[in-house]
Amino acid sequence: MFKKLMTLLFVVLLGTQAYALEIDLRNPQVEPLPIAVPAFQAENAAAQQVAADISRLVVQDLTGTGLFREIPPNAFISQVSSFTQPIAYPDWRAVNAQGLITGAVTVNGNQLVVKFRLYDVFAGTELGQGQQLVGTVDGWRRMAHKVADAAYSRITGEGGYFDSRVVFVSESGPKDNRQKRLAVMDYDGANVQFLTDSSAIVLAPRFSPNGDRVLYTSFESGFPRINVLNVANVGRQQLATAPGEMAFSPRFSRDGRQVIYSLANGGNTDIYRTDLGSGQHVRLTSAPSIETAPSLSPDGSQIVFESDRSGTQQLYIMPANGGEARRISFGEGRYGTPVWSPRGDLVAFTKQNAGRFHIGVMRTDGSEERLLTSSFLDEGPTWSPNGRVIMFSRETQGAGGTSAMYSVDISGRNLKAVPIQGGASDPSWGPLQP
Repeated sequence: MFKKLMTLLFVVLLGTQAYALEIDLRNPQVEPLPIAVPAFQAENAAAQQVAADISRLVVQDLTGTGLFREIPPNAFISQVSSFTQPIAYPDWRAVNAQGLITGAVTVNGNQLVVKFRLYDVFAGTELGQGQQLVGTVDGWRRMAHKVADAAYSRITGEGGYFDSRVVFVSESGPKDNRQKRLAVMDYDGANVQFLTDSSAIVLAPRFSPNGDRVLYTSFESGFPRINVLNVANVGRQQLATAPGEMAFSPRFSRDGRQVIYSLANGGNTDIYRTDLGSGQHVRLTSAPSIETAPSLSPDGSQIVFESDRSGTQQLYIMPANGGEARRISFGEGRYGTPVWSPRGDLVAFTKQNAGRFHIGVMRTDGSEERLLTSSFLDEGPTWSPNGRVIMFSRETQGAGGTSAMYSVDISGRNLKAVPIQGGASDPSWGPLQP
């Protein structure tokens, strides 16, 4: 995998002064910021195609957020012919560009070198100093994503999310006989790789905190069992359960050493924690109701989960080691599949009400509930590494209904389908790659 082949050298020297080039993400009506991205310069003949590909992918990453708008190249007055040439700021102001990204690419054998700079056009200055990446030619997409991440972070003040991957369930076949297998892709649907075959039903894959392993539920034994899969070598470990027990809805602890999950035994379903090293099990809830879909807070101190202990499916938060739980959902309808934001301030969830399904977010005390989507069936939210975007599954209605993955900004803007062939569901967004 490219992760093993690529060694990145970052030379990032950020300035400390304030710049006018910024996007206020607190404003839900923010206007897309106009940017110009001339084709990156090929510094030798071997770099021509990859230079063009990288600059286009940088544009696609940034404009795909809904926060940026590209100034078309045919509107340019200035032409960038060298990475070191002075910037003619009046020419870029004349075409209303507020940001300008220039770059250069060199290819020597299988080595790829990418340099880029970001300019604040109206301030007439460089935003930070240049950055250089060194990797391999077959990893050019990751190089482009890292350039876009750096530009995004400098302008918005938030971390990026483009150089990340998503594990999901790839689906094929008719709705009444779906074939499912685990797959992993780049955040934008590219570079799909399959991790399992379709010989057994698989559900709810979840990335580990550092992206090296995936938890998922498999029905290969006839009962739901939790497996831990190593992404690099597809090696597998299975959590031990007693005969007749059913384990599902797993998630890693923040250090990746433990798993929290639901265990059904004797008609009762509770939340457990298992240490992957010792195999020791700890029961965290003990109630006659159904407790499932646990998700840890970023600091590992609390767990949000769904339960029907109040008579309907609602969301609760309890200490990570178990104890008294407090209800946080009080709106109309049923709530499920809660996921704590990486920032720690919000919980995403699935809501069913009045025959519709929604993806929504609320504060961890249950306040400020916002519904971001609505359809026949939206479910299973997962957070981008920076906590800005949510990806989820959408199923269309009827016998010929299909499954797909969508993403939406936490403001409710920029709802769009993830471009991928075939059916797809149950996404889990991994961390930024190293």
